[in-house]
Amino acid sequence: MNLHEYQAKELLNRYGITVQRGKLAYSADEAVTAAQQIQAETGSGWVVVKAQVHAGGRGKGGGVKLAKNLDEVREKAGAIIGMHLITPQTSAEGKLVRKVLITEDMYVPGPSEIKEYYMSVLLDRAKGCNVIVYSTEGGMDIEHVAETTPHLVHKEWIDPIIGLQPFQARRIAFNLGLTGDAYKSALTFIPQLYNTYIGVDATLIEINPLLKTSDNRMVAVDGKMSIDESALFRHKDVAAWRDFDEEDPTEVEADKFNLNYVKLDGNVGCMVNGAGLAMATMDIIKLAGGSPANFLDVGGKANAETVEAGFRIILKDPNVRAILINIFGGIVRCDRIANGVVEAYKKMGDEIKVPIIVRLQGTNAEIAKQIIDESGLQVQSAILLKEAAEKVANVFKV
Repeated sequence: MNLHEYQAKELLNRYGITVQRGKLAYSADEAVTAAQQIQAETGSGWVVVKAQVHAGGRGKGGGVKLAKNLDEVREKAGAIIGMHLITPQTSAEGKLVRKVLITEDMYVPGPSEIKEYYMSVLLDRAKGCNVIVYSTEGGMDIEHVAETTPHLVHKEWIDPIIGLQPFQARRIAFNLGLTGDAYKSALTFIPQLYNTYIGVDATLIEINPLLKTSDNRMVAVDGKMSIDESALFRHKDVAAWRDFDEEDPTEVEADKFNLNYVKLDGNVGCMVNGAGLAMATMDIIKLAGGSPANFLDVGGKANAETVEAGFRIILKDPNVRAILINIFGGIVRCDRIANGVVEAYKKMGDEIKVPIIVRLQGTNAEIAKQIIDESGLQVQSAILLKEAAEKVANVFKV
C-alpha cells in the first residue's frame, strides 16, 4: 500500500526522524491558513506548496511550487488543486490532485552549505538482505544519476537477522562526505530510518531529498513509503490511511471480491488461479500473437460469483478482444469452475461480446469440459495450454 508524503512523514516522525514541517490543505483557503500557521512556527514568510499524489517527479510536473507570500500561496495552491499532474511515473492522463501539503522552506542560508542527498531502504531479493541505497547526488535528477553515473550510487546490505550495525551507519555517513555535526546527525538519522522500515513493515522507504541544512541537521524533506499489505493487520491505523482515489477503480472493485487484479495494456483478458500459472498464461498469450490485458488471480475458492465479478472487471477494459480462463483444479474442482462460468455467462447475457476460451485441468477436468461443450454458449473449451493459445491466436486472425 502506497502512502502520501504527509503520511510517510508522520510515520518517520514517530520513529524520531526530523522531517520538514507541513500541514495538509484541500483548498486554496485552507492552504493560506496552513501557511500562516507554518510562518508563525518558523518565522519565515516562504513556504512550499506540494501536490499530494502517489507519484514521483512531482517537481518536474509542476506539482511543487515555492510561495514567497500568502498571495502566492493562494494562487499556486489554487492552480495545483484540481490539476491533472503528469510525471514520468503517471499515465498520459496524469493524476488528479485533490490536496496539497504546505511545508516550511528548509533552504534557509546559514553558516554551512546546504546539500541534498538521496537515501532509501528496500529489500534486495537476490541477496536475501535489506539494502540502504544512498547517493551524494540527491534531488529531482536521481534517476539520471543512477543511469549515467552509477558509481555515485552506493549500497549497504543489511542482514535482516543481525540488523543495521553501527559501523555500517558510519560507513554510509563517511561515503556521503559528511563531517562534524552533520556526520553526528547522520549517525542518528540512518538507524532511525532503518528502524522505521522494519517497524512499519515497509517494502520501500525513499527520502529524496535528504537535506543537510545550513545548521548541519539531516532532515527528511520528502518521503515516499510503501507498506507490505500482508502486514497491515499489525498496523490498523496505517491501513485506515489507504487512499482509494489514488488507486485504479477496477483494482479497488476486484479487491472487494478478494481477486488479485492488475490492469495491463494488452487485448486478452486473463482469469487464472495462482500467480505462477498467471505468468505462464501471459507468456502463452504473447506467443499466440496477443498481449495480456490484465493479471487476474481468482485464488482457490472460485465460484459463480467470483467468475462473474472477474468477467465484469475484465470487460470494463475496452481493449479486451478475448478472455482466456486457465485454471488448474487442485484446491477447487474443475466442474465447479465450469458451472460457475456457465452460470455467470447466462446471467450476464449480452454484456459478453468477446470470445471466451476456457482451459480447465485437474480434478474432474473431463466433466468440466463436457459442461462447457454442452452449455450451448459461445465458450470454447481447451485441454492443452497450447490448444488454448491457438484458439486465442484465431481471434486475431479474424
